[in-house]
Amino acid sequence: MEGNTAWLLTSAALVLLMTPGLAFFYGGMVRAKSVLNMLMMSFGAMGLIGVLWVVFGYSMAFGDDVGGGLLGNPGEAIGLSGLMGGDTLSGTGFVAFQAMFAVITVALISGAVADRVRFGAWMVFAGIWAVVVYFPVAHWVFAFDAKDAETGEVTKVGGWIANKLGALDFAGGTAVHINAGAAALALVLVLGKRAGWPKEPMKPHNLPFVMLGAGLLWFGWFGFNAGSALKADNTAGVAFINTFTATAVAMLAWLLVERIRDGHATSLGAASGVVAGLVAITPACAFVDTWGALAIGVVAGALCALAVGLKYRLGYDDSLDVVGVHLVGGITGTLMLGLVATGGVKEGTPDGLFYGGGLSQLGKQAIAAVAVLAYSFVLALVIGFLIKKTMGFRVTTEDEVTGIDEAEHAETAYEFGGSRGGRATNSSGLAGTAKKLEGSKA
Repeated sequence: MEGNTAWLLTSAALVLLMTPGLAFFYGGMVRAKSVLNMLMMSFGAMGLIGVLWVVFGYSMAFGDDVGGGLLGNPGEAIGLSGLMGGDTLSGTGFVAFQAMFAVITVALISGAVADRVRFGAWMVFAGIWAVVVYFPVAHWVFAFDAKDAETGEVTKVGGWIANKLGALDFAGGTAVHINAGAAALALVLVLGKRAGWPKEPMKPHNLPFVMLGAGLLWFGWFGFNAGSALKADNTAGVAFINTFTATAVAMLAWLLVERIRDGHATSLGAASGVVAGLVAITPACAFVDTWGALAIGVVAGALCALAVGLKYRLGYDDSLDVVGVHLVGGITGTLMLGLVATGGVKEGTPDGLFYGGGLSQLGKQAIAAVAVLAYSFVLALVIGFLIKKTMGFRVTTEDEVTGIDEAEHAETAYEFGGSRGGRATNSSGLAGTAKKLEGSKA
């Protein structure tokens, strides 16, 4: 028991580390004038969603069902009442672990709207979306019926995808990645394109940041996936090795596509391939063998590498390819479970089509993916539109062009000329130097 609790708490800490890792991953991909705002959107999610989760979010996700498998009872554990005492795995350890899932799911969305969003508007969106979308969807996917050990009677009812539909999702392909990717697409459509996109080059300003972020994400993802076993057992070990395997081959697949298509294998491609593999193996990590993990990784790495180019053909400005990586990767892993899942790895797992199980499980996986995608997309579209029409969502074009960091946070990420920070950078730093040069020329 103590070992399981230790593993769960360690996994929770690993998943928490993923959000700062995501902040660096996203922060390195934007231009220098936007990096602080990008980091702040992830850190803002950590604070806001963390508070909402412990007040009533956990109860909405894992409370006894009050709506036909759609929602947990929000009042069952207000402020975690009834969970702070005792010494059970279902108490605070599980609450902490699932809190980190809620945080990073919201933070993932931010990459799609980089360079153009007001920080206050983002925080309002993040809070509302978490309450009306993430908490209910987490209930659908992660809340399993509880049964009496002796009688087998159901003592607590969970969500419809996990219990009635029977779709497989070990660690969040639907609840996290399809959910966040669909919301990202909706926000992109509400906000419109960045000023100058796609004609103006918008290259990453710090590729070492991107690589560092990808490395932190890969490291933390072992807690994300293997921790979802909730025990330090063989299922956790299977999830761990499959997470490593699929991610490694997805990176290679992405780089191969780049090499064939563009003539170069890039560091940005390597980092993106890592994330694509992590996303795709998430729902499947405990349900597939090594060959299944390799297949998922190869397909996800290649598909996501191709999918990120769709925004140029279809004209939607997904700044940091959240749709191309998380939505496409999440759908890939979720659907491929219907092909390569096998009971030979985890007892009780229904076999996929390639293991003699027929099309039944593939159909269930497709229903789960479409349901989460549609729900998240529609609700995010409505929330984003309402914020846009009331308080305003975007910064002004002038602030977007000159620098969202200074406009929204009164800071800049990099100091030049020995200036002392914030707005003083432009007034007494670069601009002041320019005036001195003009004076000397005169």
